[in-house]
Amino acid sequence: MTFQAYEILGPDRPSRWLVTCDHAANAVPQDVGGGSLGICAADMARHIAYDVGAAGVTRALARRLDAPAILSTFSRLVIDPNRGEDDPTLLMKLYDGTIIPANRSAGAQELERRLDAFYRPYHAAYAALAARRADTVICAIHSFTPRLNGRAPRPWEVGVLYSHLDDRLALPLIARLRAEGFVTGDNQPYDGHLDGDAIDRHALRHGRPNVLIELRNDLIGDVDAQALWAARLAPILEDVLAASGL
Repeated sequence: MTFQAYEILGPDRPSRWLVTCDHAANAVPQDVGGGSLGICAADMARHIAYDVGAAGVTRALARRLDAPAILSTFSRLVIDPNRGEDDPTLLMKLYDGTIIPANRSAGAQELERRLDAFYRPYHAAYAALAARRADTVICAIHSFTPRLNGRAPRPWEVGVLYSHLDDRLALPLIARLRAEGFVTGDNQPYDGHLDGDAIDRHALRHGRPNVLIELRNDLIGDVDAQALWAARLAPILEDVLAASGL
């Protein structure tokens, strides 16, 4: 059976929004290491393998916005769909102190195979969904760990990431979240511009308004918390978009 690299929710929903989740799953297909990357279950359950809690927020937020959504179905350690095809971190061999045995000896041929099997089908489906209407607005949902190994704790509850090429939605969203009392990172905990990443590929290159939201994963660890954050974000996103005039 062919592995389906993505899941699409509500493709006919009417909203301008498209909600995406590039790191939704920690699954390893059978044709990659027999379904194992050679790391323990505890590592596969943490942020190095996927964005913990992000899929649940994506599903709930898409329902509230009456918007379609696309989610990856494979671990970011299999191949990272939020990197450009020429990015050296596309296939990670070491992540936050954990060696990835199934990737350690993977060369150009294996990389190309994974691109064809997982990465490219995901992006083809993403592109088709984004093109369903001329005025698509993309909201990418990610999560981040409260603390990387050996690093300082991260204080933010939510981060809003954006490129310097398009901050039309991000800056008012940051202002609104802060006004609501949320500890909000401005391009924190990561910088929001990365050539070839999913937002660059599907939003910036097409002039589509966009925002990437990072939620601290200890705040979205269960279904109720994921639904709560979706309920918080949906009206704020709608308000910010309406006020933008985009």
